[in-house]
Amino acid sequence: MIVAEAVGDVLARLGAGPVFGVVGSGNFHVTNALRAAGAAFYATRHEGGAATAADACGRMSGRVAIVTTHQGPGLANAVTGIGEAAKSRTPLIVLTADTPADDPLNNFHIDQDGLARAVGAVADRVHGPGTAVADTVRAYRTALHERRTVVLNLPLDVQAMPAPPPQPLAPVADPPVVQPDPAAVADLAALVAAARRPVFIAGRGGRGAAAEIRALANACGALLATSAVAHGLFHDDPWALGISGGFASPLAAELIRGADLVVAWGCALNRWTTRQGKLIGPTTRLAQVDVAADALGAHRPVHLGVPGDAATTARAVLTELGDRVTPGYRSPGLRARIAARGRWSTADFTDESTGALIDPRTLSVELDRILPAERVVSVDSGNFMGYPSAYLAVPDEFGFCFTQAFQSIGLGLATAIGAAIAQPGRLPVAALGDGGFHMAAAELDTAVRLGLPLVVIVYDDAAYGAEVHHFAGDHTTVRFPPSDIAAIARGFGCTGVTVHTTADLGSVTAWLNGPRDAPLVVDAKITDDGGSWWLAEAFHGH
Repeated sequence: MIVAEAVGDVLARLGAGPVFGVVGSGNFHVTNALRAAGAAFYATRHEGGAATAADACGRMSGRVAIVTTHQGPGLANAVTGIGEAAKSRTPLIVLTADTPADDPLNNFHIDQDGLARAVGAVADRVHGPGTAVADTVRAYRTALHERRTVVLNLPLDVQAMPAPPPQPLAPVADPPVVQPDPAAVADLAALVAAARRPVFIAGRGGRGAAAEIRALANACGALLATSAVAHGLFHDDPWALGISGGFASPLAAELIRGADLVVAWGCALNRWTTRQGKLIGPTTRLAQVDVAADALGAHRPVHLGVPGDAATTARAVLTELGDRVTPGYRSPGLRARIAARGRWSTADFTDESTGALIDPRTLSVELDRILPAERVVSVDSGNFMGYPSAYLAVPDEFGFCFTQAFQSIGLGLATAIGAAIAQPGRLPVAALGDGGFHMAAAELDTAVRLGLPLVVIVYDDAAYGAEVHHFAGDHTTVRFPPSDIAAIARGFGCTGVTVHTTADLGSVTAWLNGPRDAPLVVDAKITDDGGSWWLAEAFHGH
């Protein structure tokens, strides 16, 4: 056994995976070792797609996924996806070859450690045969316990060295639960008990704590909302307002702004979740619970910061609250208002569809009605993105994958592929703009090869809509001739259809009723919205 094989064997035995990548000479042996040890491998057409698919799969499965690349350009091709994962604190292993230390003139040589650190990832490496197992376990533990994206470099000369025989491997335990300080729990309970209009906003750190947060909300009459990345966490709760921030419905924004207490559960309270702070009333008190102490108050000052696990802290606050139960924000009349207008609906807009173009809001409402409820929706970046995020319901927090921490266009298709592999029992739906589709079209081949029953909705305005709608001046650089996206999709082996009106969506129903043995790509020719509501808010922060 050589070192490359030992590293692959260790990661597979630790439970890392699945693996996504493009195989070259530098990562050939380690990839085959992973496969031989039982890790599933999914070949993508581009390393950028591999990194994003691995990120999405990790988020939707709760596992430490792996992306593997060739040295130098292979890693460089994956950098955008790695940056997204690192900013999102996705536990991920980037298993990459590296050039030998004594070959600085190698064509493939770059500063891979510096490249990793530049996008917020942890740079680590396998140093030699004697430390290969320990180095690999350390990288995995860092990813799992610190919620970090780790770039594990495998120098070619080290890879080829003989490795010691495999030894029994102790499992890496789950990260310890961060217990809140009792005094901080008492302070938070006092704030909750005194509130008359409390709102709880759960973020990524609140995923997995829905039951505990709901129980506390029931005791104090709090309304429930999420950041975009935790969308779906409170899907079936009658007091849920959906996403807080730019995607919030008018009623949700009104109620969040009217809160006298907002408690963030594993939520950063960043500019997106608070609409540049506009959703925080002038007298609203803010409390924040997070496992990372340095996250408390990082985006805006809070009245109380509690280092602690969201579920554990919510349970402790509920116990501390005792019989101090209040109706809080809740009333029969408000429950009826939330049921009627809590989500965006046709009541919030006038349909501007024409015979040739479909209103993106109408498109999204109809797709929500047509597509099965058991779905996992992945959304690319662009002017269009608020429509699928606001109008497509999801069944829970594993029904929405939002790779937007880096705000890169072009990640949506690979995101949907990774999410589909993590959630095989659900219909995967990718919502893309035409710009993002063209950036990532090569990964349609991956979806076809893997036989994914993927629905790709392209909100096609033949432009980079964000720039068209929000910047004055000459737009010839960001407008493009119309393209036949459905024909492009058919060239990859997908079913491709073009939608101009709601009647054309019958082709989507027909595909859903069929074998679903090839992805469906819907080229939806949409109306000009004059600039989406959410992006107008977002550009205030640029």
